[in-house]
Order: sequence, then C-alpha cells, then structure tokens
Amino acid sequence: MQDGEAEDLALLFKALADPVRVKLLNLIATAGEACACDFPAAVGKSQPTTSHHLSLLVKAGLLHREQRGKWAWFWVDQDRLGALRAALD
Repeated sequence: MQDGEAEDLALLFKALADPVRVKLLNLIATAGEACACDFPAAVGKSQPTTSHHLSLLVKAGLLHREQRGKWAWFWVDQDRLGALRAALD
C-alpha cells in the first residue's frame, strides 16, 4: 500500500469513527438511497446533529447528496465503500 492510499483510507476510517455516522452509512447502504427527513428519528439525534454527520460523510466521499425539493437525498459511493472493504481483506 502506498502512502497516498493509506492517507486516503485513513480519512475514510476517520469519517466512520463515530457510531452515528456508521449507523447512517448502514441505513443508506441498506436502502440504496434515503431522504434526510428520515434520519433524525432513525438515529435518535436532532436534525442539526444528523445534518452535521451527513456532511462529514459527504465530505469524505462516502455519500453523494442531491437536493430534491425541500429534502436532501443520499446514496453511498460504491467505489469508496469498495476501497474500505478491500483494505480490510
């Protein structure tokens, strides 16, 4: 593994270093895509807290975000998720 790849993976793992973010990623990956409106109840956090966690996952490249009317929709970046899986094999 090259240094750049290790640094990139470390950023992904850092983004997942919180149980709420792990749960959000799991919920979205399981559903295929999901509306931000459903997350506060699903993770037991306020909307601003949930938005903060989602923003960090988007910034890390683990999630994609699309605005649809009033709500944001999210889906997992399969290539980035695959990089995490490959690093653990």
